[in-house]
Amino acid sequence: MTNNDKVAELSTEKFNEIIKEGIVLIDFFADWCMPCIMMAPIIDELSEKFNGKIKFGKVNIDENSELAQKYNVVSIPNFVLLKDGKVIEQFMGAMSAENFEEKLKKAL
Repeated sequence: MTNNDKVAELSTEKFNEIIKEGIVLIDFFADWCMPCIMMAPIIDELSEKFNGKIKFGKVNIDENSELAQKYNVVSIPNFVLLKDGKVIEQFMGAMSAENFEEKLKKAL
C-alpha cells in the first residue's frame, strides 16, 4: 500500500507490541481494495502530521485474518483507533483528509 516508514505493516506478532502503549491508528486493508488504495496517501500524510503523537500501523486482512476477526472487521477500509491497547473508536470507509484529521485530533 505505501512505502512510508511511519506506517508500519503489522503482523500478529508485531501488533500487540505496537498497540500496548500510546495512541495508535490501525488501518485494516487489502491489496485488491480500491478505497483502501485511495486512502493510502491520506494515511501517509496524517502519519507525518501526527508524527510523535499517534503511531500508525496497517494490517493486511488477507494475511492476518485473525486480527481482522478480533476487531470485527467486516468491511474495508476499516480504521481502529486505540489508546493503551483499548479501542476508543472504530470507523470504516473512505473519507476526506479533513474528516480523518478531526477524528484523530479528538483522540489526543
